[in-house]
This record gives sequence, structure tokens and C-alpha cells, in this order.
Amino acid sequence: QVQLVESGGGLVQAGGSLRLSCAASISIFSFATMGWYRQAPGKQRELVAIIGSGGNTDYAYSVKGRFTISNNSAKNTVYLQMNSLKPEDTAVYYCYAERRFNINGAPDYWGQGTQVTVSS
Repeated sequence: QVQLVESGGGLVQAGGSLRLSCAASISIFSFATMGWYRQAPGKQRELVAIIGSGGNTDYAYSVKGRFTISNNSAKNTVYLQMNSLKPEDTAVYYCYAERRFNINGAPDYWGQGTQVTVSS
């Protein structure tokens, strides 16, 4: 019943910026964490960024200093601001959410995915 709807992907030149959005159908305070994974063809799925219900954040080493995850509880939405984009950032980006009391370490809900393509 929970839906995560992503938007904001597209094509951008290297060095450019994009902002991804993930709108949840319920209060984001229902979740312990939300975040973003990405996956390119032939590559493992990579955790890019995570934000807790208290606003704490963490990032993959490859995006630190370039990407920022944030939330807007009034809009039930999390964002991923991506700056200084590189061709290696090209992937499908998936929003996820984990319920409170989740102890299996796996996301409970997924967005539909949004394509980010960075040209050189």
C-alpha cells in the first residue's frame, strides 16, 4: 500500500546538476530511514545516500562532497541533490524506505527508478 514515486532524472553534461525527488504516500516519520540506491548495467547495486528520521545522513565515498540527501516532512518527500556529476554517476536511481523496527537490513519499499545519464 505504501508508494514511493520518483522524479527528476534526466540527461546532463558532466559537471552539471540534477535533483531527484522521492514522494512517499505516508508520513516519512513512519520510516526509520530513507535513501537512494543506484544500479548501472552489469554493476552491483550501490547504496548512494541515506537519511534517518532524525535527519542524520551518510553517503557512499564516491559521492561525498557532491551529493546531498535531505527531506521535507511536510511534503513526505526526500531529495537527492547531485552536483558536479560525472559520467560514472550514470545509473538508474532507486528510492527506498525502511520501516521502524526493521532488523533485516533490507528495504521494505522501493520507488520505480529514475534514469540519470551524464555525458562527457
